[in-house]
Amino acid sequence: MAQAHVESERVAGRSWTVRLDAVGRDVAAVKVACSRPACAPRQLPSAAEGRAYANAHLTAHLRAAGGPRARAACACRAEGCQAHAETGRNALAPQCGGAVVLAVAVDPMGRWWRAWECCARCAAAHPTARVVASAQEQAQGPGRQRTRGPGEAQAAAPGGAAPIAGGVGAPLFSAAGASVPGAGPAPGAGPGGPAYRATAPRPRRPRRQGKIAQRLVPHDLRPVTLRDELIELGDAFRAYQKSGEPDLAALAGLHERKALAFVAWADSTGDGSLRAEARRAEQAAATARTQHAHRTGEGLSDGVERLLSSPNHWTHARTVLAHVRDHAPVPGPEARLLTLLLTLRSARTGHGNVTGQDVTGWPLGDPARALQDLVDAGWMRLPSTVEDLLTSAPENPTGILVPSLVPAEGAAGPFGFGKLARTKLSGWAQKGVGDRKLRKKKTPAATRLLALACAAHSTADGGLGADGEGLEAAELASLCGVDAGQLGEFLDQLTAYDWLAEASLTEDRVLGRLSERVLPFGCPLLREDDGL
Repeated sequence: MAQAHVESERVAGRSWTVRLDAVGRDVAAVKVACSRPACAPRQLPSAAEGRAYANAHLTAHLRAAGGPRARAACACRAEGCQAHAETGRNALAPQCGGAVVLAVAVDPMGRWWRAWECCARCAAAHPTARVVASAQEQAQGPGRQRTRGPGEAQAAAPGGAAPIAGGVGAPLFSAAGASVPGAGPAPGAGPGGPAYRATAPRPRRPRRQGKIAQRLVPHDLRPVTLRDELIELGDAFRAYQKSGEPDLAALAGLHERKALAFVAWADSTGDGSLRAEARRAEQAAATARTQHAHRTGEGLSDGVERLLSSPNHWTHARTVLAHVRDHAPVPGPEARLLTLLLTLRSARTGHGNVTGQDVTGWPLGDPARALQDLVDAGWMRLPSTVEDLLTSAPENPTGILVPSLVPAEGAAGPFGFGKLARTKLSGWAQKGVGDRKLRKKKTPAATRLLALACAAHSTADGGLGADGEGLEAAELASLCGVDAGQLGEFLDQLTAYDWLAEASLTEDRVLGRLSERVLPFGCPLLREDDGL
């Protein structure tokens, strides 16, 4: 009976909601509206002013309200709020308890502000609510409690979030109070102790997350030092990609750290794919170190700065030479040389651009005839005639198509290098065949091809062959499109032009060494490259 009497004496809990909405598209002005019918909407020129006005408006409501009323019914329960209700098969119906309080909740994005009279238990259940006044403290006498506005509550409560524009922050709840008479003891209340006490929940520390090599770093990865290292490495790689100037030494260091971190990650999780990623990182680190050494001369006994600084580029150069040897559509060294240069122009997609100035600058005796032979053989297609290509200006190049180099749908082409590598390889070949001492018109195409073949199959110090023990004459002649018996004449020319410091032809091998002048053209053979 007593419980029913207490409930009948309760009055409805009050609530106030202030919203901030945009006036229209591409307009900075905002409209502030209050849920109280007596408050007319107000339009303000900017969102910042709107937030300040909304904060002040709700503060005025709270101060005019005179604090929470001890006999007010919980507005949260009256509205059927389910934000804090337990769920599940065995969940109990939410029960009110504790002193009546004024709670304030603020949208972190600054779009709405809400205050309402509710019980302490319901206020504590709202994760973003903050108590600004309590009926229990107010009943202890004047001066014990002053109703604070949402901005003041944000500043007063310890551990609160940083305030947003307009002085309003994302609030947290902090209050303690006794139960309402007749409401029954709160769960967990001890005998003789307070029926309910709500304490401020500790703000959760944001979990560190990151991404590296298209993989998310688990927030619960242990040890924590490994997780932090992976996150920092991912950030460092992204920062390097955004930097303007490449630093190969720094990049190599990042790849080395990544290899070690991925090995530790694989040991921690047992994921074999992480070990494969670690091996790729080790290879990338070695490549970057080699590139840096050849660009700067650091760590190299000869200190040569090569045109092709990467071991991958050296392998690609040999691959292209072998491809042209095996797929040249027209016999003869001049057609072979033109096929090589055009292959490097269209290596990635089968499409390339060529101007008349390009072709006439290449060392060809009869460029028109050589181009027409490739077109007649079906190896190359032109949108117009050979004469149109030879007269095309640099600002209007002619597009060529090499069908054999066009990748099949869903497959890669015959070469595995990218756009930058293609440009470097093309530059290497053109500079080689156009060397200032090979530029004489009488220098045959076979001599120029032989120069590139020797440079692509040498050691770091210029010796021909993987160990400086020479190259097979028959294989070398096949790269140049000539017979092995003709090599002696071309070797003599390369020696006279200071491309080879020394050269000799035995029955089946070519021995020699690149001159110091042309070491930058060299593509040192690695251990796995045993020959042509």
